[in-house]
Amino acid sequence: MTTINQSGWRPEMGERCSDNVSTFTGNRALMLEEPLLFEIGRIDATGVDLPDTDMDDNRLGGLMRASPVDLPGLSEPETVRHYTRLSRQNYAIDLGLFPLGSCTMKHNPRLNEKMARLPGFADLHPLQPVQTTQGALAVIHELAEWLKTLTGMAAVAMSPKAGAHGELCGLLAIRAAHDAAGSDRSVILVPESAHGTNPATAAFCGYKVENIPATAEGRVDLAALMTRLGPDVAGVMITNPNTCGLFERDMKKISDAVHNAGGYVYCDGANFNAIVGRVRPGDLGIDAMHINLHKTFSTPHGGGGPGSGPVVLSAALAPFAPLPFVEKQGDHFVLIEEETAEDHHAETFGRMVAFHGQMGMFTRALTYILSHGADGLRQVAEDAVLNANYVLRSLDDVLVAPFGASGPCMHEALFSDDGFAEGFSTIDLAKGLIDEGYHPMTVYFPLVVHGAMLMEPTETESKAALDQYIGAVRSLAERARVGDPALKAAPIFAPRRRLDETLAARKPVLNWQPPVDAMAAE
Repeated sequence: MTTINQSGWRPEMGERCSDNVSTFTGNRALMLEEPLLFEIGRIDATGVDLPDTDMDDNRLGGLMRASPVDLPGLSEPETVRHYTRLSRQNYAIDLGLFPLGSCTMKHNPRLNEKMARLPGFADLHPLQPVQTTQGALAVIHELAEWLKTLTGMAAVAMSPKAGAHGELCGLLAIRAAHDAAGSDRSVILVPESAHGTNPATAAFCGYKVENIPATAEGRVDLAALMTRLGPDVAGVMITNPNTCGLFERDMKKISDAVHNAGGYVYCDGANFNAIVGRVRPGDLGIDAMHINLHKTFSTPHGGGGPGSGPVVLSAALAPFAPLPFVEKQGDHFVLIEEETAEDHHAETFGRMVAFHGQMGMFTRALTYILSHGADGLRQVAEDAVLNANYVLRSLDDVLVAPFGASGPCMHEALFSDDGFAEGFSTIDLAKGLIDEGYHPMTVYFPLVVHGAMLMEPTETESKAALDQYIGAVRSLAERARVGDPALKAAPIFAPRRRLDETLAARKPVLNWQPPVDAMAAE
């Protein structure tokens, strides 16, 4: 338990600064030690002087609190400083290269932000009369048209809020199509190289999930897939490019086989950034695919919101798309809702959200598309693939690349911890990267590779930035290969040392209590 004496000094702070040098405050120059809110404030005080008020149950509708909240009271400067100091300890794409695989942590152009903050976009309300939101509806409609053009699909549902929500949308459309045809199918096939949300979404929709193995080169085993197809299979969920960073060369054959068996093909579009402007999923027989606007079209990652995951649909699934959607009628844009859908959208499976999607993300994505143009979007994919292959070939002599012989990778490079000294693994290299000033790459995923390290440099990083990152990884890989014991202590220079993640998962501290001596000192 953390201790605080009357001077406010915490004895263990000095140990966090350095093995040899400590400071009175625990700070390291401008790297400030940040205690918990409960350690800063007091539960019996508040930063605002409020008069005593007589309250009864009637004032709060019978919901008057029976016991104190026990939240710490802080002054306004203390509160602002606390969160500002915490923000300085956060890693972000605006600070440096963010090598997370399958996350496409690319630069967010400030032009997009400027457009989203324009009056008329930033101050919209979803309950405004339609006649007062014609410009916003025009943006949604134009973005929808471009998404259909880029993917070669017949329709798009704009309302899903993120990738997994988009997967749910696609599978609900597939289920609705089977229900309309009187087909009772219960199985969704998911390849081993697919994203982890795919089987979770299928199970959430009530389907039984069956895995399809990967080949030795990291792609879907077409023969195994075709053998499993049958009258109980509703469809397949496939990620292309897949989580091993490879393009599924047999995608059209897979789609044809699934369609011939009466099923539908869902494609996880999280990796669309690698093929945008180069490949249209509709030409490969895809029936439904979500598009993560934050990955491909550079809207901000939401951290739980505001996400956006529009779902493009084939002609076969378009009638079952969710409401609402924007339709252009003459010179005006209208919202097709439940009461207006009977004429030409009667087979919809319903609504997924209360309103129409994330307007701010739509504005940013359309700005990104229009500012790049067709040639620019094509270059996005080409540069993303080029950068990933540069990382792959610059590291494959010090890190094992399990699918390095399968041809060029797409948007991300995959490595394993094979070849590390005994007792050293992926986690040690990842913790070492923190000391080097980088957020670690994706670790231990995909599961088909032991000790996986998945790195996605994106197209927005320069060669100089990549060379520095590659140099850091090479240094750490060489230390792991010879068993440098200092690597086991990493991170050394971070605000906190390496945590016992297993203990934290098994015995989380969910109810913090102030130290006894701290309360006694008051």
